[in-house]
Amino acid sequence: MAFPITTLRNFQTPCYIYDTALLARTLDAIHAETAEHDNYHVHYAIKANAHPAVLHQIAAAGFGADCVSGGEIQAALDAGFPAASIAFAGVGKADWEIQLALKAGIGMFNVESVEELEVLNELATSSNTRARISFRINPDIDAHTHDHITTGRAEDKFGIAMEQTVSVIRKAQAMAGIDFQGLHFHIGSQLLVMDDFEALCQRINELQDMLEAEGIHLANINVGGGLGIDYGDPDGHAIPDFHAYFTTFTDNLQLRQGQQLHFELGRAVVAQMGTLLTHVLYIKHGTEKQFVIVDAGMTELIRPALYGAFHKIDNLTAADRTDSVVYDVVGPICESSDTFIKDYTLPETRRGDLLAIRSAGAYGEAMASNYNCRHLPPSHLI
Repeated sequence: MAFPITTLRNFQTPCYIYDTALLARTLDAIHAETAEHDNYHVHYAIKANAHPAVLHQIAAAGFGADCVSGGEIQAALDAGFPAASIAFAGVGKADWEIQLALKAGIGMFNVESVEELEVLNELATSSNTRARISFRINPDIDAHTHDHITTGRAEDKFGIAMEQTVSVIRKAQAMAGIDFQGLHFHIGSQLLVMDDFEALCQRINELQDMLEAEGIHLANINVGGGLGIDYGDPDGHAIPDFHAYFTTFTDNLQLRQGQQLHFELGRAVVAQMGTLLTHVLYIKHGTEKQFVIVDAGMTELIRPALYGAFHKIDNLTAADRTDSVVYDVVGPICESSDTFIKDYTLPETRRGDLLAIRSAGAYGEAMASNYNCRHLPPSHLI
């Protein structure tokens, strides 16, 4: 942790703190890896963290936005993202969301079904405009990640089957309200093995060859996001391996002359900058276990309960203690699943200690809830 304990003690818990300096370094690292490629465009996936100040910082750094709801589109516009840099994905776009996006003049709709295409054409035509679209194609790649966050398998709900690609493109090209621009892919999240992205590149290369044989040329290719972070060592690897990530696409994806390549990174941009602070309420001595009961719960950070996700936990007020104890760290919510981690070694922990649950900048505050009539956690930028 980069912040003095005297500063952190001033915050009422549970709360989130965001390291804006680390966010700036992360954004600079992305710029450094893409600077030589004028045709590379990075869109920040707003679903990871939609804090207004965070969005303002990312927009000011010149990134685009990846949105999956009308609310996210509005948040992007409010934060200063140019409408032309906004891509709108999602399997269930409501009419009002499509109309908002059309009125704003966003850069791209990532269309996920023929049924959506027909509705989009109808709404665009009735508003006397054309919707720029890419089709989200399901490449049938089983990414090496948690079952709940893989999105590119044939049985997943996302995207259009590869064998339907030509027919849906032909359908779109015949529609008055549609401007077909390219293809969109996204195979999953928290991916640390570049082999998964290499497999995606190979699938795209094969698909492009097939489309060109049909006389179809793509102006844009969107490879989604998915780059993971090191949850086990947030200080040692505060910035993800963007070099390996972007180099994988540079070396393996066979882009055509003038093609634009789009990325949609979320977790990799904001996860390590965020920490959930929580105070210890009780140390409960069970028959065989000892429990650290804290004032944060699954209402503040649902990832461990939902995905079995690991987050490193630091006791910020136990620097002078030499004894270690194995604990289950749990929250106050009336659910057995309200557990941050089991059998975890911490310095001897006491009531009133301040704990830091690390790598919580992505899908933490954004997924918080009022369950048990709890207040949403405040957040602070440092």
